[in-house]
Amino acid sequence: MNKKRGIFSLAVTILLIVLLAFTTIQGFGANHAGAASNIKLGLDLAGGVSITYQVKDDNPTAEQMSDTIYKLQKRVEQYSTEATVYQEGTDRINIEIPGVTDANAILDELGKPGSLEFKTEDGETVITGADVRTASAQSGQDNMGNNEYSIELDLNDEGATKFADATSANVGKQISIIYDGETISAPKVNEAITGGVAYITGDFTFEEADNLAATIRIGGLQLELEELRSNVVGAQLGEQAITTSIRAGIIGLILIFIFMCVVYLLPGLASSLALLIYTGIVFVILDAFDITLTLPGLAGIILSIGMAVDANVIIFARVKEEMSRGKSVRNALQTGFHKATSAIVDGNVTTLIAAAVLQFLGTGSVKGFAQTLAIGIVVSMFTALVITRMIVFGFYALGIRKETLYYRPLKERAPVNFLKKKKIFFAASSIVILAGLVLMGVNGASGKGALAYSLEFEGGTATNVTFDKDYSIDEIDAQIVPVIEDITGDHNVQTQKVAGTNQVIIKTKTLDLDTREALNQAMAEKFNADESLITAENISSTVSSEMRMDAIVAVIIATICMLIYIWFRFKDIRFAASAVLALLHDVLVVLAFYAAARISVGNTFIACMLTIVGYSINATIVIFDRIREELRLKTKGVELEELVNKSITQTLTRTIYTSLTTFIMVAILFILGVSSIREFALPLMVGIVCGGYSSVCITGALWYVMKAKRSKKAAE
Repeated sequence: MNKKRGIFSLAVTILLIVLLAFTTIQGFGANHAGAASNIKLGLDLAGGVSITYQVKDDNPTAEQMSDTIYKLQKRVEQYSTEATVYQEGTDRINIEIPGVTDANAILDELGKPGSLEFKTEDGETVITGADVRTASAQSGQDNMGNNEYSIELDLNDEGATKFADATSANVGKQISIIYDGETISAPKVNEAITGGVAYITGDFTFEEADNLAATIRIGGLQLELEELRSNVVGAQLGEQAITTSIRAGIIGLILIFIFMCVVYLLPGLASSLALLIYTGIVFVILDAFDITLTLPGLAGIILSIGMAVDANVIIFARVKEEMSRGKSVRNALQTGFHKATSAIVDGNVTTLIAAAVLQFLGTGSVKGFAQTLAIGIVVSMFTALVITRMIVFGFYALGIRKETLYYRPLKERAPVNFLKKKKIFFAASSIVILAGLVLMGVNGASGKGALAYSLEFEGGTATNVTFDKDYSIDEIDAQIVPVIEDITGDHNVQTQKVAGTNQVIIKTKTLDLDTREALNQAMAEKFNADESLITAENISSTVSSEMRMDAIVAVIIATICMLIYIWFRFKDIRFAASAVLALLHDVLVVLAFYAAARISVGNTFIACMLTIVGYSINATIVIFDRIREELRLKTKGVELEELVNKSITQTLTRTIYTSLTTFIMVAILFILGVSSIREFALPLMVGIVCGGYSSVCITGALWYVMKAKRSKKAAE
């Protein structure tokens, strides 16, 4: 590599950093495109619109309410994956959509819920809205090349059968779409429609097609709804939550930069510069793809910065190994990047598969988490394998080639006999997991609940209080929330301001009549609230049973897909089985911690568990990659136990360093963050430690036990 190329590489790096910094801080044009300030924020950070619907039907069943809530949830996700739908009282449904401020515009786009029927010319009802899965506007071109817009209807199985019969009998005739007694479209049947998917064509503009699709979607509910009220609600958390999280991210970045430069010298500086580029690219992508960012999401991005170090640690650990064997700086760099690529790609692709499954099958916060996870994975691979490589070879091309700048000679570590203690490790893990399960059973039997479920999972009480002045969110957090916590015993209180009023919506666990009265009295006496205007309603969980099932199914399918990929890449089902068992181990240990510490189980619980799965699989893949490499080089005199111990020892430094850098980021979040962030960070710290432990002490031992048992059977 010549000097000019090195200068060019470093100039591109500096330009990228400056450009991304400018874009993130300022953005371009009047709309500040690309700026971090343009990123859509969730209800917790920026507020949004709250719409309450009243059910028209008398005495709706729990099943009808649940089905309607689930379908509405799927529909409002077009605005944000973080939108929530939950039941209020016995016959009301509340929708909260973050990042928007015009309730009327949302109501127009979402449509007015009412009855929907498809009728033939003689008045016979063919199907109802309950038979329609979804409807969407489609664009295409006619035979003349002009733009043409249509509506695609996707019917359920029962609806597809009924529609096939009706269209077969009415070819050439009209089937009218009637909404709340009014005909909104009367398309002619050109041919029998038997596949469960139908298209409504006509002289539509895109807006007309989109509005008709929205009306059909909202008409597919089991219950008829009417708007009761709508208002704009403020952020659940104050500015302090954002500023402390950003401050934690900056401090964490600085500490990681120092750590990488001290441990890996000049390559560490290269990886630190690449991390700056990584951070900038992530924020630009969040803005470009209109992804809603919640506080757990913000914490997840800060966490991903720590995890992004992982690929660089793998690379430079390899470089140090090659230099310790006497290779030149250039050859060591080339070989190090080459050997590290397989572990980096396998680990990240495995997690990316999980993210893709969660994105397509998950709902709500699971889908939102999958989006940020996928972004982090793709960008971290790009910055590690392309940007870091470009920078470090740029340094070399400029003539910075002194070995001591790339490598500090260390005494080679003798292989540690981890497998000798495998029974102790297995027993310790089993005891912790069993204790957690027993504790969950005891808690459940005592009436406390197996876990400390928050109102997202269990529902609660929403109390609307009108104060004598307009309190800021920070004032509410500092003055009012502690009083609420003291009265209710709930340490996961959520508050929202209603824009343009002095009203504050207080969400807590379900309160009995005495506690409600005590809360009302305290608000009146201590904060001059008008007690006559205080209202309270029980609300359902925002994570419905259907959403929980979606999440469970998505995780199971993601796990199966990861298992298949690892099996395919490593050509050995034992690698895949060991990795999945290690994942299960980490999840159960963290679950035991949730049970013991009684940490609130809400939306952050889902994000926490999914983060641990993604983090843990990466560490496991690195060790398995080294075992695979050693198996190819294995001579007859080398015992399998010795090979596994050697592989774990060779990757031990990487495991410790990656766990340490990630732990640093999360620990700073825990120290500086608000209470909701601390509840997210604490179990994550446990998960990081547990993931490092299972990678070193459990996964390799599991694979060895399975492999040795198979070899013993073959020998017999």
